[in-house]
Amino acid sequence: MDKKKLDAFKKRLETRQQELRRIVNRTQADGRSADEDSTQDIADRAASSYNKEFLFSQSNNERQLLQMVEKALARIREGSFGECIHCGKEINAKRLEAVPWTRHCIECQEKAENGMLEEASR
Repeated sequence: MDKKKLDAFKKRLETRQQELRRIVNRTQADGRSADEDSTQDIADRAASSYNKEFLFSQSNNERQLLQMVEKALARIREGSFGECIHCGKEINAKRLEAVPWTRHCIECQEKAENGMLEEASR
């Protein structure tokens, strides 16, 4: 991959990383403030509990995405960005445009989704 494209991906990933960090921090703060509500009514407590669970789930998803973005940035630094971490083939440019933090080529992604691929930690 040429340096110009790599720099463009790096910039997109860094921007997404900053956005995700803000979202995760805000969601964590919202979750903590949900604990501070001194609700006495059982319906209010149930609604507060549901809110906390929803915020936790949302925060967990955002943290996972943030981790994937950070790993993509690490692959840029290592020089392996754009290569499938499983088979080593080049990832299709359109796939990278759509999901720049992707780790797999389309074939390996399909195998992973079908449980036929051992997950790597990179």
